Amino acid sequence: MKFFKRNRKEVTPSDETEQLASARTSAAAAAATNSSRNPPSFASPLKSNSTATTTEIYDIENIQKNPNSNVQVDEDYNLYIDGEPVYIVKQKKGYLSILFSLAQTVILIGMMIQCSVAPMRINPMIGPYPDALSYWGAKNSYDILYDHEYWRLFTPILLHAGIFHLVCNIAVQLDTGAFFEREWGSFIWLLVYLGSAAAGSILSVIVSPNTIGVGSSGSVCGLFGAKIAEAICRCRESTKTDAKELSHAILCEQFASTLCSVILILVFSFIPYVDWAAHVGGLLGGFLMGIMIFSLQIKTKRWKIGMFAVGLLASVIFYGLGIHQMFNDAKNNVAQEMSDVCGYYQQFFEGYECRCMLERHEQNGNNAGGGN
Repeated sequence: MKFFKRNRKEVTPSDETEQLASARTSAAAAAATNSSRNPPSFASPLKSNSTATTTEIYDIENIQKNPNSNVQVDEDYNLYIDGEPVYIVKQKKGYLSILFSLAQTVILIGMMIQCSVAPMRINPMIGPYPDALSYWGAKNSYDILYDHEYWRLFTPILLHAGIFHLVCNIAVQLDTGAFFEREWGSFIWLLVYLGSAAAGSILSVIVSPNTIGVGSSGSVCGLFGAKIAEAICRCRESTKTDAKELSHAILCEQFASTLCSVILILVFSFIPYVDWAAHVGGLLGGFLMGIMIFSLQIKTKRWKIGMFAVGLLASVIFYGLGIHQMFNDAKNNVAQEMSDVCGYYQQFFEGYECRCMLERHEQNGNNAGGGN
């Protein structure tokens, strides 16, 4: 979020003149001391009509700490008004967002080197063959439910179907994902990221048991869901002071932009080659985890206990029913052919080459042929 706006009550011409003079003085002083850096801090009214509502704009990325202004932003982009905190981030960088993105890039390169690149007719994302994805830890319902490889509920977030898929996901992850991590801290970010990954994989197994699933988009959707949950938990915060009023305005703007992003993601979740179930599952999982996590930051005791109880109960029901459904109805719908990913995809693509799971494919073939 770069710019935040705040509407103020109407002011008299004399008050407005003093505000303009103060803003110009602050800007000039900061420009003299920070001419080689970002633009100075300012709090400037946009309208000069004394009967109109005045709007103040704060640029959180460019305002610098200035002792002559009532608005300060330190090197970590923490925003203060008259020394009272308005917008606080817990860390300078989104360290885990960067780490996961690097790991995902290296793994995709490794898959393409080891298992070759599939033709565009098989993988339009410019990436490896589907059996390579399963070999490296993709969501494979047969392996999860029959071979008890439950770690596959989490490892798909490290894998991507191809270059296009990777670029789209890490672009959001390094931008919005890193932004959320700086706000929440790495620990909370990781809890939401992994919890959303599991939720997305569980729903994907239930809805699409006979597909190979990879990608971090379910976890990224979970981050958006958690942000919406944070806004709901903080909606009853006080707005009595200028700082608290601006803090509430920032939260509302973040909520609106996050909601728009979620709607956009859900719209594009139903195009071919996209696992919509992982997106929806991740979004719901992140939202429920966010309710539990951010309810603990509510100051009103009754509101805190109530919201946490709602989040906990809903999470138990959501994950409990999902796991139950996965091990019962979904297990019966998994095709036996999914045990041999190479053979499964050879049914649909002429000339499909098994590069990474060839040994398992040949073993299944020998078993099917009676060992001949």
